[in-house]
Amino acid sequence: MTATEYRGRRAAQIENAQVRVTVLQEGGHIAEILDKASGVNPLWTPPWPTIEPSAYGSGQEHTYGGGSDARLLAGIMGHNLCLDIFGPPSDDEYMAGLGAHGEAPVALYELRLDGDALIASAHFPIAGLVFERRIALRDSAVVIRETLTNVAATDRAVGWTEHVTLGPPFLEPGSTQFRASATRSKVFESTFGADDYLTAAAEFDWPIAPTLDGRSADLQVFTDAARSSAYTAHLMDRGRSHAYFAAFSPGLGVMCGYVWRRADFPWLGVWEENRSRLQPPWNGGTIARGMEFGVSPIPETRRAMIEREVLFGTPCFRSLPAGASVSVEYCAIVQRASRIPESLDWPV
Repeated sequence: MTATEYRGRRAAQIENAQVRVTVLQEGGHIAEILDKASGVNPLWTPPWPTIEPSAYGSGQEHTYGGGSDARLLAGIMGHNLCLDIFGPPSDDEYMAGLGAHGEAPVALYELRLDGDALIASAHFPIAGLVFERRIALRDSAVVIRETLTNVAATDRAVGWTEHVTLGPPFLEPGSTQFRASATRSKVFESTFGADDYLTAAAEFDWPIAPTLDGRSADLQVFTDAARSSAYTAHLMDRGRSHAYFAAFSPGLGVMCGYVWRRADFPWLGVWEENRSRLQPPWNGGTIARGMEFGVSPIPETRRAMIEREVLFGTPCFRSLPAGASVSVEYCAIVQRASRIPESLDWPV
């Protein structure tokens, strides 16, 4: 492990001959999975300058906005962990200090080496949770194991999403391709953004989604629209033990994919931001696509998550009893490729 500075942020890196992984100390974001052969990191780097979440304060609203997501947006990068909510806090939670997607993406992490693995661990005091992420490299695969422990004296309904976001130059309008082990799907149930083009609350089968003009959109290719916004939720194939998504940049000849145990994360959310958000820090200049696998289908408040309970016969959150621990495991792969794979399996 090498302690370093990455784009002005405190970070740690591990690497082998094929890949380099960079983790930010504040926020715990996996900011970089660099394929050394191509020099490409497919993960999203915001077009605005980020800062440590601890440095965010009053007077910076003009740069990062002033809502419940401002502190998150000030420091966000790449693969962002949403825990123990996926979406906005309630007004009362916000007043108590909770921001969008919970404590995980703004917490201070301890970064250390254990054998050949990089360990990132943190305590989330509002939720009463302790988290550890173990990252190891196996050729071009990044093997990640996460353990969550409820140290509170009460059972918890937990939202837990791996908010993987891809960005330019890997993400190219009208070009970048996607595959996923998705089945039944649903469009966000109300207005998601200023340039929504999918029919709100529509149910469909991946990858063909109904559009507002009565046509359809193939979610397997990133849009070439001048502006667009969308969010869709997708149930992973119950017939597979492992779920996956794959993305491919024809122009760069690079493939990025994640594989995870479907029982751990039965949902995939696809978030599209294509120069739609005009407020700070977005300023109409952001192109990003989130491929967000987790235990919840929709970004929403904790109360809404619990009241929804199930979608397509599948739970929308995970229950974690008092004093209990749970571990999940998944792999990320970034490598040179001539085409997109039609399926991904556990690589190691």
